[in-house]
Amino acid sequence: MKHTIEEVRLKNGARGLLIDIPGATVMSFQFHFRAGNRYVKSKDIYETAHIMEHMAFGANAEYKNEHDYEADFTKNGAYHNAYTSEFAMGYVAECADFEWDRVLHLQRLAVCEPRFTNDSLEAEKGNVRNELTGFLNNHNRVLWPKVQQLLGEDIYSYRQRLRTIADVTLSDIKEHHARTHTADNLRFAIAGKLQGRKSEIKRQLEEWPLPGGERFEIPRDELTSANPALIRRKEASNLTFGWSMIVPRELSDEESDAMDALDHILTGTMHSRIFGAARQKGLAYGMFSDTAVNFHESSWDFGGQVNLETASQLFDIMVRELNSVLRGDITEAEVEAAKSYGMGRYQMGAQTVAQIANFYLNRYFADGVVKDYYKVPEFIQNTTRECIIDTAREFFKSGTWVLAGVSSGEKEDLVQLNDKLAVLFETR
Repeated sequence: MKHTIEEVRLKNGARGLLIDIPGATVMSFQFHFRAGNRYVKSKDIYETAHIMEHMAFGANAEYKNEHDYEADFTKNGAYHNAYTSEFAMGYVAECADFEWDRVLHLQRLAVCEPRFTNDSLEAEKGNVRNELTGFLNNHNRVLWPKVQQLLGEDIYSYRQRLRTIADVTLSDIKEHHARTHTADNLRFAIAGKLQGRKSEIKRQLEEWPLPGGERFEIPRDELTSANPALIRRKEASNLTFGWSMIVPRELSDEESDAMDALDHILTGTMHSRIFGAARQKGLAYGMFSDTAVNFHESSWDFGGQVNLETASQLFDIMVRELNSVLRGDITEAEVEAAKSYGMGRYQMGAQTVAQIANFYLNRYFADGVVKDYYKVPEFIQNTTRECIIDTAREFFKSGTWVLAGVSSGEKEDLVQLNDKLAVLFETR
């Protein structure tokens, strides 16, 4: 879908993207604050941000309860949601084009003018408790916070988070909202048919009753390697594993694109080097690899599920293929195939208003960079075999990594798998 994008800086300090998609019949709204778990005033009340997010669509300046607000919001099919992460709190909405201004007003009420009540607090404490307890039954949900903790990230596990819910008070909720929901801390993206509407959108957003405030810095953790860790679950009939490597810097766009190509070569399809080989031998139903550029470092993660009796064989394939990459054994044909796949995914990724908006949001909300959508094909074609190999080698030279797993097996099983991976780091 053809579109144009404009970054706007409002008089009140907020900044955002207006994405004009001519002919669109849907409007998409996203509002983002650095207001997640890492910004609560004390780790003793770690769940403050999460509970506040749950309360956001309750009583507000115009509606006396969540039921009335929800009924009015959705009466024409509109959708809304919110999320909390370690750093972010976001509010999302989509609606038919004809009611965009009404929905934008309703978003204002939730973001700027909530009226937090004790009844809502107690109800949402219960809902959050149920949500987190449910996550304890999801082995991947349990696994990856453990990986983060082992590497040195200052976060809580789900069990630790559950223990903080009871201590969150209504004053904590109000304090967190007042401190974090400020104009200077707000970033937004609005996508849809915007011709003739931009001035009105900016006018409305500039009138949102938010104080000045600040755009919070992202905390920096000192990351280190750690010994392998097993989360033992007697009901876990296989091994859910996560292996994470860190380089202590942000990869460039060129390097990130190169690692995307390598991840495709290694695990992207059923004919890929690692996943494809494992499927062919019946060793693993599913696994992945993924490279992420974070705020102060970059990570390269491998994960999946494998039966305990075939885990050793899967890790042998991983070690073999990664050794091959580190030796430089990647063909130009593999790189070209990864580029072709990337081009196809690029063209398929702009079929809806939300897809177009999401292309820009992760990067813009993180560091304010507005990516050039129309230059993506050029970036994909510029990916080189040399950049792939050099970037992969840097992860192993850095030597910051950890392996963790969830299974009913013994710790020694995971130690043996860890020893296989350790060979990759010994001569780098």
